[in-house]
Amino acid sequence: MKIWVDADACPAVIKEILFRAAERTRTQLTLVANHSMRVPPSRYVDRLQVAHGFDVADAEIVKRLNAGDLVITADIPLAAEVLEKGGHALNPRGELYSIDDIKARLTMRDFMDTMRASGINTGGPPVLSQADRQAFANHLDKLLLQAASDPTAASEE
Repeated sequence: MKIWVDADACPAVIKEILFRAAERTRTQLTLVANHSMRVPPSRYVDRLQVAHGFDVADAEIVKRLNAGDLVITADIPLAAEVLEKGGHALNPRGELYSIDDIKARLTMRDFMDTMRASGINTGGPPVLSQADRQAFANHLDKLLLQAASDPTAASEE
Protein backbone atom coordinates (compact mmCIF):
# COMPACT_ATOMS: atom_id res chain seq x y z
CA MET A 1 0.00 0.00 0.00
CA LYS A 2 1.12 3.50 -0.84
CA ILE A 3 -0.39 6.66 0.59
CA TRP A 4 -1.16 9.55 -1.74
CA VAL A 5 -2.06 12.95 -0.31
CA ASP A 6 -4.08 15.60 -2.13
CA ALA A 7 -1.77 18.07 -0.42
CA ASP A 8 -2.99 21.45 -1.71
CA ALA A 9 -5.72 21.63 0.93
CA CYS A 10 -4.53 19.08 3.48
CA PRO A 11 -4.15 20.62 6.95
CA ALA A 12 -0.60 20.74 8.34
CA VAL A 13 -1.59 18.80 11.46
CA ILE A 14 -2.85 15.93 9.28
CA LYS A 15 0.38 15.95 7.27
CA GLU A 16 2.32 15.63 10.53
CA ILE A 17 0.25 12.59 11.52
CA LEU A 18 0.93 11.10 8.08
CA PHE A 19 4.69 11.77 8.29
CA ARG A 20 4.92 9.96 11.62
CA ALA A 21 2.77 7.05 10.42
CA ALA A 22 4.80 6.60 7.23
CA GLU A 23 8.02 6.50 9.20
CA ARG A 24 6.62 4.18 11.90
CA THR A 25 5.12 1.69 9.43
CA ARG A 26 7.67 2.14 6.64
CA THR A 27 4.91 3.02 4.20
CA GLN A 28 5.62 5.11 1.11
CA LEU A 29 3.85 8.49 1.35
CA THR A 30 3.65 10.96 -1.54
CA LEU A 31 2.23 14.47 -1.23
CA VAL A 32 0.91 15.77 -4.54
CA ALA A 33 0.39 19.52 -4.97
CA ASN A 34 0.67 22.31 -7.51
CA HIS A 35 3.04 24.28 -5.28
CA SER A 36 6.39 23.61 -3.66
CA MET A 37 6.24 22.22 -0.14
CA ARG A 38 8.57 21.03 2.55
CA VAL A 39 8.62 17.43 3.65
CA PRO A 40 10.75 15.92 6.38
CA PRO A 41 13.87 14.07 5.34
CA SER A 42 12.74 10.46 5.11
CA ARG A 43 13.14 7.58 2.74
CA TYR A 44 9.36 7.03 3.06
CA VAL A 45 8.12 10.57 2.38
CA ASP A 46 8.20 12.19 -1.03
CA ARG A 47 6.55 15.09 -2.79
CA LEU A 48 5.35 15.51 -6.33
CA GLN A 49 4.78 19.00 -7.68
CA VAL A 50 2.39 19.19 -10.62
CA ALA A 51 1.47 22.05 -12.93
CA HIS A 52 -1.07 24.62 -11.81
CA GLY A 53 -4.57 24.00 -13.07
CA PHE A 54 -7.97 22.71 -12.10
CA ASP A 55 -7.76 19.10 -10.82
CA VAL A 56 -4.21 18.56 -12.14
CA ALA A 57 -3.08 17.06 -8.81
CA ASP A 58 -6.21 14.90 -8.67
CA ALA A 59 -5.59 13.55 -12.17
CA GLU A 60 -1.97 12.72 -11.31
CA ILE A 61 -3.02 10.84 -8.18
CA VAL A 62 -5.60 8.80 -10.09
CA LYS A 63 -3.05 8.07 -12.84
CA ARG A 64 -0.47 6.73 -10.38
CA LEU A 65 -2.87 5.01 -7.97
CA ASN A 66 -2.93 1.23 -7.67
CA ALA A 67 -5.72 -0.86 -6.20
CA GLY A 68 -5.29 -1.01 -2.44
CA ASP A 69 -3.54 2.36 -2.19
CA LEU A 70 -4.84 5.01 0.19
CA VAL A 71 -5.64 8.58 -0.82
CA ILE A 72 -6.06 11.36 1.72
CA THR A 73 -8.48 13.94 0.33
CA ALA A 74 -11.50 16.06 1.13
CA ASP A 75 -12.31 16.19 -2.60
CA ILE A 76 -15.37 14.01 -3.10
CA PRO A 77 -15.05 13.57 -6.90
CA LEU A 78 -11.43 12.46 -6.39
CA ALA A 79 -12.55 10.05 -3.67
CA ALA A 80 -15.12 8.59 -6.08
CA GLU A 81 -12.42 7.97 -8.72
CA VAL A 82 -10.15 6.38 -6.10
CA LEU A 83 -12.91 3.99 -5.02
CA GLU A 84 -13.62 3.10 -8.68
CA LYS A 85 -9.95 2.08 -9.08
CA GLY A 86 -10.08 -0.11 -5.97
CA GLY A 87 -8.31 2.29 -3.64
CA HIS A 88 -9.24 3.62 -0.23
CA ALA A 89 -10.10 7.28 0.38
CA LEU A 90 -9.95 8.97 3.77
CA ASN A 91 -10.69 12.62 4.42
CA PRO A 92 -8.73 14.75 6.88
CA ARG A 93 -11.65 14.65 9.35
CA GLY A 94 -11.31 10.88 9.66
CA GLU A 95 -14.26 9.92 7.47
CA LEU A 96 -13.57 6.89 5.32
CA TYR A 97 -15.38 7.15 1.99
CA SER A 98 -17.13 4.00 0.80
CA ILE A 99 -18.78 2.69 -2.34
CA ASP A 100 -22.05 2.64 -0.39
CA ASP A 101 -22.10 6.38 0.38
CA ILE A 102 -20.04 8.08 -2.31
CA LYS A 103 -22.99 8.71 -4.67
CA ALA A 104 -24.94 10.42 -1.90
CA ARG A 105 -21.89 12.53 -1.04
CA LEU A 106 -21.47 13.53 -4.70
CA THR A 107 -25.14 14.50 -4.92
CA MET A 108 -24.89 16.63 -1.76
CA ARG A 109 -21.69 18.26 -3.02
CA ASP A 110 -23.35 19.16 -6.32
CA PHE A 111 -26.39 20.53 -4.48
CA MET A 112 -24.19 22.73 -2.28
CA ASP A 113 -22.28 23.96 -5.36
CA THR A 114 -25.60 24.94 -6.94
CA MET A 115 -26.63 26.77 -3.75
CA ARG A 116 -23.34 28.71 -3.66
CA ALA A 117 -23.59 29.53 -7.36
CA SER A 118 -27.03 31.02 -6.76
CA GLY A 119 -25.59 33.36 -4.13
CA ILE A 120 -26.56 31.53 -0.97
CA ASN A 121 -23.86 31.59 1.68
CA THR A 122 -23.51 28.00 2.82
CA GLY A 123 -20.61 28.74 5.17
CA GLY A 124 -17.39 26.82 5.26
CA PRO A 125 -16.42 23.66 7.03
CA PRO A 126 -15.92 23.84 10.79
CA VAL A 127 -12.41 24.07 12.22
CA LEU A 128 -10.62 20.74 12.40
CA SER A 129 -11.23 19.55 15.96
CA GLN A 130 -9.21 17.28 18.22
CA ALA A 131 -11.90 14.63 17.72
CA ASP A 132 -11.43 14.95 13.92
CA ARG A 133 -7.68 14.48 14.29
CA GLN A 134 -8.18 11.45 16.51
CA ALA A 135 -10.72 9.92 14.09
CA PHE A 136 -8.25 10.46 11.23
CA ALA A 137 -5.36 8.87 13.13
CA ASN A 138 -7.53 5.91 14.17
CA HIS A 139 -8.76 5.19 10.62
CA LEU A 140 -5.24 5.61 9.25
CA ASP A 141 -3.82 3.16 11.78
CA LYS A 142 -6.59 0.66 11.06
CA LEU A 143 -5.93 0.80 7.30
CA LEU A 144 -2.16 0.50 7.77
CA LEU A 145 -2.62 -2.50 10.07
CA GLN A 146 -4.91 -4.19 7.55
CA ALA A 147 -2.36 -3.63 4.78
CA ALA A 148 0.46 -5.00 6.93
CA SER A 149 -1.49 -8.12 7.90
CA ASP A 150 -2.75 -8.81 4.36
CA PRO A 151 0.07 -8.25 1.84
CA THR A 152 -2.23 -9.27 -1.03
CA ALA A 153 -4.37 -6.18 -0.25
CA ALA A 154 -1.38 -3.90 -0.74
CA SER A 155 -0.54 -2.56 -4.16
CA GLU A 156 2.48 -3.46 -6.25
CA GLU A 157 5.30 -0.92 -6.61
